[in-house]
Amino acid sequence: MSFRMIIDNINYIGAMILFVIGLYTVLTHANLIKKIIGINIMETAIFLFFVSIGYVRGGVAPILGASGTETLFVNPLPAAMILTGIVVAVSITAFSLSIVIKIYDAYGTVDLDEIMKIRSVEADE
Repeated sequence: MSFRMIIDNINYIGAMILFVIGLYTVLTHANLIKKIIGINIMETAIFLFFVSIGYVRGGVAPILGASGTETLFVNPLPAAMILTGIVVAVSITAFSLSIVIKIYDAYGTVDLDEIMKIRSVEADE
């Protein structure tokens, strides 16, 4: 793979790396707050990927009355989807954090392994 090809696709490579980091965080950490942070990193990777898809080198915003018939436009659909995605991501994060607060109130910890031990002891009694 040539250096120029890597530079041209750096957004896609960065999105893949961010997604893998987020997935690794979700799968390997028992702390619920760290899992939420991992999910947020994965969401950010998806946002970067969609914005990268909509980008056109040398393109301009698709505004009515643009000069020239051969004008190259940037696709506005991914940007609109990302705005909706950001709102959903913030809502999910707030909801997840509120659930973690309730879990902490009930069990006194946010560590998933400790919560499972507490639940197994409660089930045996």
